[in-house]
Amino acid sequence: MKLHANSLTRAYGTLQALDGLTLEVDAGVLVLIGPSGGGKSTFLRLCGGLDQATSGSLQINGTWLGEDPASLLAWRRRNGFLFQQFNLFPHLTALRNITLPLEKVHGKSPAAAEDMARRCLERFGLQAHADKLPAQLSGGQQQRAGLARAIAPGPEILLLDEPTSALDPEMTAEVLELIQELAAAGQHIILSTHEMGFARAVADRVALIAGGKILESGVPGEVFGRPQAAFTQRFLAKVMRFA
Repeated sequence: MKLHANSLTRAYGTLQALDGLTLEVDAGVLVLIGPSGGGKSTFLRLCGGLDQATSGSLQINGTWLGEDPASLLAWRRRNGFLFQQFNLFPHLTALRNITLPLEKVHGKSPAAAEDMARRCLERFGLQAHADKLPAQLSGGQQQRAGLARAIAPGPEILLLDEPTSALDPEMTAEVLELIQELAAAGQHIILSTHEMGFARAVADRVALIAGGKILESGVPGEVFGRPQAAFTQRFLAKVMRFA
């Protein structure tokens, strides 16, 4: 996965969510860390084509993510998303939550969509829960169902925004193990997390975002073991104190 972000800004009224963010990455798994409100979620949305920069440029795998709606739609269809809220359709079963976008977004036949969905449910240990509504699933099961939905069409890149923020420690470990398995299998991933141990274990590259800027980036051993920026040193000393 090759990513080039140059002087990205994103303003929402008077709020400057990104402020000249620049980053160049050639890696399979990019992990974004940093304080809440620093710009991680905004950058993820730009990477997924779900939002547009106010200024600057962003290119991923040779695709420029600009203002053309058709190009952004095509880019979104190539990738998978899982954000802090599970966003499962509450009135649909786990199986139908996966088959519906396969049919409506990716043009699969009902039979092909069901086959793909059932294989994903089995992969994530949910085959026995295929006919359950989201309210009948635990938080970890809901998040696994959301992950199965994101993976089902075979995304070029999987974008994950704090995928374990709403889960208890046991469910967090369960979902992180699944993500690590996907990364080990070669899935390209951009994710944000507050789980520093996981970030260090799964990332090929780590980028710390604060104040809408990249303050430090590099391989995990450098960022976590020998941070150069004073902000990174303070941030990691705080968040890893009890890790």
